[in-house]
Amino acid sequence: MAEAEPQEENCENSIKKMEKWNRDLEKLLEEMEKITVRAAWMTYNIVTIHTNPDLANSMRHLEDAFLRCKEQVGKKWQEVLKE
Repeated sequence: MAEAEPQEENCENSIKKMEKWNRDLEKLLEEMEKITVRAAWMTYNIVTIHTNPDLANSMRHLEDAFLRCKEQVGKKWQEVLKE
C-alpha cells in the first residue's frame, strides 16, 4: 500500500512536467510564427523596393509626413490638456 503513493506522486509530477513542456513549446512555436511572418514581410518589402525604386522614395515621404503630423497632433493635444 505504501508503494502506491510514491508512484502516484511520480505520475502526477510527470503529468505536470509534460503540461509545462507543452505550454513552453506552444509559446516557442508562437514566437517562431511571429518571426517567420516578419521575415516574410521583410522579404516582400525588399523585393518590392528592388522592383520599384521610386516606392522607397514614396515610403520615405509618407513616413516624414506621418512624423510631422504626429508631432502636430502631440502639440495640439498638449494645448488641449493645458486649457
